Amino acid sequence: MNSETPMRMQAPEVLTGRRVLYTGAAGGLGHQTTLALLAAGAEVFALDRDHSKNESLRADTPADLAARLHLLEMDLTDQAALESRLAEITRQAPLDVVINNAAIYPSKPFEDYSMEEHRLVHQVNVEAALICTRAALPGMRAQGWGRIVNVTSITLTGGWENLAPYVQSKGALLGLTRAWAREFGKWGITCNAIAPGAFPTDAEKIHPDPDAYTRFVLDHQAVKRRGSPDDIAAAILFLTSESAGFITGQSLAVDGGWNMS
Repeated sequence: MNSETPMRMQAPEVLTGRRVLYTGAAGGLGHQTTLALLAAGAEVFALDRDHSKNESLRADTPADLAARLHLLEMDLTDQAALESRLAEITRQAPLDVVINNAAIYPSKPFEDYSMEEHRLVHQVNVEAALICTRAALPGMRAQGWGRIVNVTSITLTGGWENLAPYVQSKGALLGLTRAWAREFGKWGITCNAIAPGAFPTDAEKIHPDPDAYTRFVLDHQAVKRRGSPDDIAAAILFLTSESAGFITGQSLAVDGGWNMS
């Protein structure tokens, strides 16, 4: 097992028989959540464009769960290919759960971004979520059950500079969370957002002084430890379960008590 990967989460099989579509599934937060979803009994369609991370996820998947993991190495900017692949998946059977997690996060002053860079961030962080949700919706509606989870960000609180396109995209996802919750609820479909705090993933590599950034994070959190991918996995497992069927349109901060609004 990868030395940076936490031990296998011992989750009850609350998602047995559920088919899950998960974008960004092999990344810093996605990797462990994918393993947790498999351990909970789900069949997971894991979309990620990073070959090395996909192979790491494949290697870390226990042999008894491997048959339920489908790694789809895709670039989400290729929207035609994404739509085609999702059509193949949904022709087989409905998707029960969609987790819109994939994101890119360039960092520089607002005035230095080109319009094309703004569009690229929106394409990956928002439009891919639109396509995935649209593909899953007919099956969810027909069966009267579905779970959609959009991964937003603590940056929506306004505490970070030089991330304007990323923050804008996460704001759009939060708005979609509320719009979809209102529109889809009559079909037994819930839609919620998870707003992760500052987790030690590749995203933090944009900071020039890692030790100073860790001190900054811990100074702001009520819980004085860094978050782990298991913390995100636990939140996603709950929001995609039967137990969360009366929760929709909400944003759950998983940030160690940084934001208490």
